[in-house]
Amino acid sequence: MTEADYPQCRIVPLRMLKPESSEKLLNLIVKVPGIRRMMINGPSLPRTVPYGPARGKPNPNTNRRVITVGTSDFELQVQVGSITMEVEDDSVIEEIRALCDAFFEEKKFPYQLQSGRKFMKTQATTADYAKYGPHADPAVIGLTDPRKKEGPIIIQGR
Repeated sequence: MTEADYPQCRIVPLRMLKPESSEKLLNLIVKVPGIRRMMINGPSLPRTVPYGPARGKPNPNTNRRVITVGTSDFELQVQVGSITMEVEDDSVIEEIRALCDAFFEEKKFPYQLQSGRKFMKTQATTADYAKYGPHADPAVIGLTDPRKKEGPIIIQGR
């Protein structure tokens, strides 16, 4: 993997975020100009129980529901544990830090904002090649989950 051209940062809260908190934080983040791409990570919230005696039965998890971010509605398929972003320059990271300081101070639990150029892949991986082919859009490189049938969700900010 080569060095990234753009700075990257990752917001890591001390606890997993509930859907309401995730929606509020993501709506604050998408208003910041200069974010190129963003990825949400956390434990999966499957629709059905994947293993054990209840395998195949519906998984009644209240955290899996539709949220609205920007102008896009999508079903939250993970419980938000971290948010990784690629930004235009370092000044955007400081703007995100100020925004997160206010948000997490209100929630009364700590978070970490890690910055660097190592959180997202910048060259196509084998999974990217298998899913999107040799001429993949650079905006989706490194955002591929090879087991998912659908592609990434595109959220229009501002």
